[in-house]
Order: sequence, then C-alpha cells, then structure tokens
Amino acid sequence: MNERLESLLHRYDEVSQLIQDADLVKDQNKYKAIMKEYSQLTAIHDAYGEIEALSAELSDTRFLIQEEKDPEMKELAREELKNLEQRHKDAEDRLKFLLIPKDPLDEKNIIMEIRAGTGGDEAALFASDLFRMYSRFAETRGWKFEIMGINETELGGFKEIVFSISGNNVYENLRYESGVHRVQRVPATEASGRIHTSAVTVAVLPEADETEINIRQEDLRIDVMRAGGPGGQCVNTTDSAVRITHLPTGLVVHCQDEKSQIKNKAKAMRILRARIYELEDAKAQAERSEARKNQVGSGDRSERIRTYNFPQNRMTDHRINLTLYKLDLVMQGDVAELFDALKLSAREELLRATAS
Repeated sequence: MNERLESLLHRYDEVSQLIQDADLVKDQNKYKAIMKEYSQLTAIHDAYGEIEALSAELSDTRFLIQEEKDPEMKELAREELKNLEQRHKDAEDRLKFLLIPKDPLDEKNIIMEIRAGTGGDEAALFASDLFRMYSRFAETRGWKFEIMGINETELGGFKEIVFSISGNNVYENLRYESGVHRVQRVPATEASGRIHTSAVTVAVLPEADETEINIRQEDLRIDVMRAGGPGGQCVNTTDSAVRITHLPTGLVVHCQDEKSQIKNKAKAMRILRARIYELEDAKAQAERSEARKNQVGSGDRSERIRTYNFPQNRMTDHRINLTLYKLDLVMQGDVAELFDALKLSAREELLRATAS
C-alpha cells in the first residue's frame, strides 16, 4: 500500500506539471483524461496531506499532555487527543479507500433486463414496480434511460422489459442489482387478502462499445418479421421486427418496439454486445481470486439478493444484512442509502483482500 501511495503522489506531481501546458487543451480527449486523473490524484494528495497534518497535531498534543502541569489543561489536552485520534483514523480510512484501484467498468452505461419469475401476474406487476423504482432513481441522478424492449401483460405488468441507462458512474451504482428480487404482498387480484410471494429476476449488463466487442457479420443470423403484441397492439404491416442470433454463443436478441427495422436492429446489436461482454467478463471473474468472487455481488441471476415485504414496509438485502423500514420510499426511488451501503461493503471486502 505504501509503494502504491508513493507512486501515486509522484504521479500527482507529474500531472500537476502537465496541466500547466497550454497546448494540452488542443487535444480535448487527452485534456479530459488528464483532468480526470488530476481530480482523482488530488483527492489522494489531499487525504495524505490531512493525515500528515493530523499526525503533527497528535505529536504536539501528546507532548503537551506529558509536559503540562495544570490538571485542567491536561484534561482538555486529553479530550483534544481523542478527537484528533478519531479524525486521524477517519482520514486513514478515506485514504485506504482512495488507494483501491477503481474498476474500469464502474463508469460504463448499462443495459438492464427485468423479467417476471414465479408468481404470474403479480410477478409481472412487481417487475413494473422495479422499473419505476430504477427509473425514478435515474431521474434524481440526471441519468437518461431508454426502453429497448418490452413485453406487457393485460394488467399493466411486464413479463420482460429491457432498457438502457446512461450517465455518470451508472454501473458503479447499479452493478449489485443483478439477481432474484423477492416480493411479499397481497396482490391486487387477491380477494381473500392472503400474502403471496413472487419473484423477479434482474440482470445488469455494462454496455460495451463497438470497439470493445468485435462481432463478425458471419457469426450472425438475422431474421426479420412482423411485430406482434397483445390484443393486436404494435402489429405492423411491414417486417420491422428483428431477431439476431449470435451463432458462436447461441445468444438470441429480439427487438420489435420501433417501427423501423434499422432502429430495431441497432437496439438488438447494443443488447447483444452487452450480453457478449457480460459473458467475457464472467470468464475473467472466474479466473480471479476466491476473495474477489466472494464480494457483495457475483452477478449471478439465480442468487436471491433482496426481499420486499409490503405488509411490514420492510426491505432486506440478504448479502449485507441491511434492513430498511421505508419500503414505500424505496419503491419511489429513494435507494441511495441502499446502493451506498452495497458499494461500501464491496470496497471493504476488496480492501481486506488487498491487505491479505
């Protein structure tokens, strides 16, 4: 850790000189990259500077306690020492987190897939509730989202909905949502008032650029057809729906929501790239250490990660044993506390793995 800190502080000095170069702004891509690196290194530099300053204050205060003859002054110094020790520990913890290498995927946009599982119409209704929760959280962050595919039920639920979210650090905040979300509540269709348990599956895929995933045209089978929907909705008179099969992996993507075949094909290719990217990342994760795989989220869609209990207004995340008694607010998009707790737990796990 000390070697990494020394290296980053040295790099901070280098970058501080680089940003003084007037010619840097001529290359906007390089300029943005350098300024972003400078911002990250500044946080580390400032945290280290705070620790150094607090260490000096601690030394002075300990000397004062040792030399002071006045009992009252000595007691005040002891109180100040406790305060300084806590601030020093907090600063060290902040620096440790800053020294953890950032996952390059954190800054990526995502494609999210929500599918109704066990529970029939009730599961489909909860899938629409989850979509509303994520979309409202996205709005609070200024993120943009776009529906890429949807399969609705007659009651207004979703058998499946696929959508993209783009903005700052989207994957960092939503990456731990992959898995099975269980809901316990009295369905609107239940006359006797019995509580039902249903399940919805969520998948979060970091969106890949075309340059990151090379898909050969000969590896694709593209079928076009007329779009269809319940009750005759969305039925077109042209072959606008597109189904793409990636032959090497067997992945199949179907898009029909746009009236244009070209737009449907473009959306299908974005989803396909994300799914292939996920497969390749899963292979890479399998090669990493056991400590890394045991973090907050493995991304396994079969893992039950959370329970939403409506009668008790309770939400429990089973991976970090976090329970919040404000489910009504959570479903309105008030999920920052939950997502921050998941990120903190993952970083603590990674810190322990780095230290071991």
